[in-house]
Amino acid sequence: MILQPKKTRSREWKMFLFITIFLFPILSVIFVGGYGFTVWMLQLFVFGPPGHGG
Repeated sequence: MILQPKKTRSREWKMFLFITIFLFPILSVIFVGGYGFTVWMLQLFVFGPPGHGG
């Protein structure tokens, strides 16, 4: 096993925490919001409002 320098390990932990605490939540909000916006626009211009299914 090759030991990494302490500076590299510290940097990896900081990046891991940044990704899990900030990046993934922000990306998930953007993805879900974008999907909702897309469905809303499709209903507004293409498919019409949701109906009773009949």
